[in-house]
Formats: sequence, C-alpha cells, structure tokens
Amino acid sequence: MDIRPECVRVSQTSFTVLVPARLASTRLPGKPLLDLAGLPMVVHVARQAQRSGAGQVVVATDAPEVAAACDAHGVQHVMTRADHASGSDRLAEACERLGLDGDHVVVNVQGDEPLIEPDLIDRCAGLLAEHPDCPVGTVAHPIEELADWLNPNVVKVVLDAAGRALYFTRASVPFHRDGTPGMLPRDPVPLRHLGLYAYRAGFLRRFPTLPQAPIERTEALEQLRVLWHGERIAVHITDTAPGTGVDTPEDLARVRAVLSRPSRP
Repeated sequence: MDIRPECVRVSQTSFTVLVPARLASTRLPGKPLLDLAGLPMVVHVARQAQRSGAGQVVVATDAPEVAAACDAHGVQHVMTRADHASGSDRLAEACERLGLDGDHVVVNVQGDEPLIEPDLIDRCAGLLAEHPDCPVGTVAHPIEELADWLNPNVVKVVLDAAGRALYFTRASVPFHRDGTPGMLPRDPVPLRHLGLYAYRAGFLRRFPTLPQAPIERTEALEQLRVLWHGERIAVHITDTAPGTGVDTPEDLARVRAVLSRPSRP
C-alpha cells in the first residue's frame, strides 16, 4: 500500500515510526528481504514497531521488491528516490511525502533491527516532549566491558546534567585521569550510543541542508552535525543492551536462533 501525499491522513497520536530499507548491502545483499522465521526482515521490524505507541509505522524504500514484500504483509510503505546520500535524506523525503507537520515526532527505526523493543521506541519518542529545547532524541546504555569501551566501532556519548549529549565519539571517553590503567571507568559510567533516533519532522527535513561538520567527517558520525550547528540531542539511558542487529551472517544466525525460541512473543 504505497502512501501518496494526497491520500495520507496524518495520525493524531504522538509519533510516526519510519523504517528506512534499501537493498544495497555489501555484506548481506538483499538484507531487508532475508527470511526470519518465515517473514522478510523488514516485516519483522515493522511489526515490532507496531507494538509501540506509534500512530503509524511506514517503511521508506527505493526498492520495488521491498515495497512488494510490504504489500504482501499489510505493511505501509512510501517510495523514495534511489539517489539519497544517507538515511537521513531518505527520511526527510518520507516526511515530505507523508505531509507531516513540523512539530510531529518521527522515530527512525533501522530496517535491520528485528529485535527492537517497542518500549524503547516509546521512550525515545517521549524524549522530545520531556526536552522541548531538543529537536533530536536518541538512546544509550552503560558500557560494561572494557573491550567495548576501547573499541572504536562502539560509539560513546557523554551527557550534560540535563541528559543532553555533549559529544559523540569513537574514542574511549570519559578518560579517567587518575584511574587504574586498563580498568573501565565507573564514575561516570561510559555510555554506548544506540542508533535509534527521534526527530521533530521540521528539523529532519532541514537536516540534509546543513553543511557537514568537520568533526562529523573526522569521526564518521552524522549526529555530530546536529551538535556542530548548535542544536541539542536528548538522550534516554536504558539499563539493558538492545537485541542483536543484523550486519553480518553471524548476526543473522543469532537473530534466527532468538526468533526460533518458543518463548518469544
């Protein structure tokens, strides 16, 4: 069910979930359509998101194959251009296509997160009501392993007193000057940033027009563009690590094993 601007009725509830899904994955070709317990991955993600408090869940894709899979399973979708440089550009176009008001809250749930917890989506969306000065909200959780703190592929975030991001980095922060070498800092506990975002739709439409920030290019972290341009990002801290995302064949095997357990709802 492709959503056209002229037929869209924007939900009156608190937020919309957008799930960007494209087929161009080098490590896992056709990733959104990979089978998970008899359903395409993107359908699993959408159904998890539908268990949240979202007024609507919409897959944003440039692939007719993904659109067909959504149609086959009753998942709403919107077709976007194929030449977007980033997922943010795709989401900005989806906001335009859906006719979302500038203050409407949009949660970006990645299309390779089939184990995303609905409650975490709700909490991320709620950040923008709690922080009216922030156009963006995101999620983090405490780092418990030294190896994760030292790993540049694990993105860290440092917060201010109001729970807003001061900085995102691949470096091992905060650095405890007087701490024991080789030990994980405990005051404050380091935080791992998770790639779940809530946006005000007006800011999301404006974001792709903002010039890239030098720190964004250096760290290869798009969210630093928000801070560089003087905007704020609210952060919810969750106590539990999220379910496995799917980036590699090993990830795929782990998620299939989880979904095959009889106890999983």
